[in-house]
Order: sequence, then C-alpha cells, then structure tokens
Amino acid sequence: MLVFACNTAELAEGQGRPVPSAPHVAVFRVNDEFYATQDACSHEQWSLGVDGELDGYEVVCPLHLARFDVRDGRPLCLPALTRLKTYRVIVRDGRVMIDMPDDNESLPKPPASVAPPT
Repeated sequence: MLVFACNTAELAEGQGRPVPSAPHVAVFRVNDEFYATQDACSHEQWSLGVDGELDGYEVVCPLHLARFDVRDGRPLCLPALTRLKTYRVIVRDGRVMIDMPDDNESLPKPPASVAPPT
C-alpha cells in the first residue's frame, strides 16, 4: 500500500520529518534522494523525524547519539544495536510515497516523543 509522505518541495536537502499518515515512519532527503525508516530510534524509541539530525546518510538520535544509516537502517555506533526498519520510497510527479506493508502487525510503534493522533 502506498502512503503519501510529502511533496518533494516540502523537504529540504538534509532534513527529515515524520510521515503524517504513518506516524511510525520518518522520511529523509539526502543528495536529492528520499529514504524512509521507522521513526523511533531502536535504542530508546525517540523520534528521528522530529528530533534527529542528518549528517550525510546518517541520522543521529539526540537522546544518546545513536547513529543509523538511512539507506538500510543499520546501526552505526553504540548504544544502538538494532537495525531500523526501512521502507521503499517512490517519487512520482513531485510526490514522495512510502510503500507500506499491508499488515499492521509488522509496523513498529510510534516513538514516545510524538503525540498520538487525536
């Protein structure tokens, strides 16, 4: 199932943000490419889309400075040991779409720093 993340013009180079229609997913723009990972740091469940900082292809969690590669989700340093879930991104006609699994059971929980939708 394809989920709308944002328009390409809404996300500047080197930025990330949560996906409004999928609060457990963050989208990042690096070298004019778009990548999607679970939004929650696998170490402490903190939002990478809201609070994470991009350093090239690495997103840094501000809570304990865990780093992950947004291309494949692998942890790059301690304290993170678990890979982030990643999602295929499709960019079409200026729209960034995330290819989401149809079964909700395989989706990670939203990060603690993001309020649940009301």
